[in-house]
Amino acid sequence: MCELLGMSANVPTDICFSFTGFLHRGGGTGPHRDGWGIAFYEAGGYRDFRDPHPSVRSPIARLISDYPIQSHIVISHIRQANVGGVRLANTHPFTREMWGKTWCYAHNGQLEAWQGLPLAFYHPVGDTDSEHAFCWLLGTLRQHFPHLPDANDTQRQACWARLHALCEELRSLGVFNMLLADGDYLYTFCSTKLAHITRRAPFGQAELSDAELTVNFAEHTTPADIVSVIATEPLTSNEAWVRMQPGELLVWHQGRIVARFTAEEKGADSPQ
Repeated sequence: MCELLGMSANVPTDICFSFTGFLHRGGGTGPHRDGWGIAFYEAGGYRDFRDPHPSVRSPIARLISDYPIQSHIVISHIRQANVGGVRLANTHPFTREMWGKTWCYAHNGQLEAWQGLPLAFYHPVGDTDSEHAFCWLLGTLRQHFPHLPDANDTQRQACWARLHALCEELRSLGVFNMLLADGDYLYTFCSTKLAHITRRAPFGQAELSDAELTVNFAEHTTPADIVSVIATEPLTSNEAWVRMQPGELLVWHQGRIVARFTAEEKGADSPQ
């Protein structure tokens, strides 16, 4: 299957360290050689890089690992193709506009009977189950909320609860691990595998599992920084990552979890 990488931070932060380990899994330490992509939200804007070739041999991937793009939210994906050919149109992450925001999405897993998901507004460019599910997810959310929900807690919670319910519908079709972002919030949904770590003061050293690289975050941060990284599998060998539970949706804002929805409770826990 594919693998996912995401970041949420309270200050503009580069993801060079984590991405360096992640790209090695794309045809190096892992079998995910069917393309890769990465998206950045920065200074109110959005940009992404996608390549249908293995990330471990991609000059573009090497550029990203060396180029410290400062961002609050990042989504990245390395692909092991199951549905759809190996081509740029099928390379994650996928994007659509809704409510005047750029929504970015990446999926890990494989769905059954996905062709039966009705598409009300958005339509796929490629031919993957992942992009079809994204179009259904965003279009259905738009049907329930035609306009951007008010910023009050009640409206936001209702929107997030609906998003969680839609993710649960997709999980019923197979494996649906997801990263989704709108420029303000990062949403992570676990079907089988997702893990996260939050780094804050006092910062220490971290060692990559997939490459010989160690960094001392204390040399690159301030005491106020909060940076959270989410990945299919932990990227470092000397840190304690937290594994998400099946059916769990986490809502991240500026490096913190601000809402949690679980399969058992079908509702939100108090923000952390």
